[in-house]
Amino acid sequence: MDLHFNTSLANDYKSTSQIARVLTEDWLARNIFCPVCGCSTMVRAESNAPVKDYVCNHCKSQYELKSKRTNSDKFLISVADGVYHTMIRRIKSLENPSFFFMHYDRNEVNNLIIVPKCFFTPAIIEKRRPLSGTARRAGWEGCNIIMRSIPTIAKIPIVSNGHALPIDKVVSQYHRVFNLQTKSVESRGWLMDTLQVIDRLEDTFSLNQMYAFVEELKAKHPGNHHIQDKIRQQLQFLRDKGIIEFRERGCYRKVR
Repeated sequence: MDLHFNTSLANDYKSTSQIARVLTEDWLARNIFCPVCGCSTMVRAESNAPVKDYVCNHCKSQYELKSKRTNSDKFLISVADGVYHTMIRRIKSLENPSFFFMHYDRNEVNNLIIVPKCFFTPAIIEKRRPLSGTARRAGWEGCNIIMRSIPTIAKIPIVSNGHALPIDKVVSQYHRVFNLQTKSVESRGWLMDTLQVIDRLEDTFSLNQMYAFVEELKAKHPGNHHIQDKIRQQLQFLRDKGIIEFRERGCYRKVR
């Protein structure tokens, strides 16, 4: 994988944002493989396609790219995206794409991660303030993706600190994580909330430590009156999927 941009493509552009878009999109189209099937042929989606930039020629998986010029390996608290209502509608239909998040500097890629689509819920999408009445697109409402709300396990590295990971390793990790795919937005929400709590605990943790977050989870799911039962159900699900393991009564460990 060549991590350098083809800077000759920028010759016809003056806008910094346009140059960044052209260089990053070209790089992804030339270098990236499909994390779902490993196919090396990714094609750009039709112009103005809602909430997707690329489609895998083989398995038809959809992807969107978000990029930022920085040398940091820490991804931002939030990332700006397109129309709020379009994003929410795609998520609720379970037809949203997976997302590539890229960091680049000095015309080369430093870090690139893929977040599978099953980790997107309305709760991690923040509505931005509408554009003012004097703006060209007055009233337009965009959105932000709240990166800090995405569990660590969902941020699968493809390029890390200037080093590309082997394709088979990325595909294997993607399938391990995508194995958590659920059949409803509500169950996606519980999965995300449970993993976020686990992220805040040590590698080995107890059921009682999970119960300490009951009030927080109750606020997120006011219609559920059996929060502790739901926590146990989610831990069982994650154990069956190999994300955590049961050590002894009331004790679990994260599987790295």
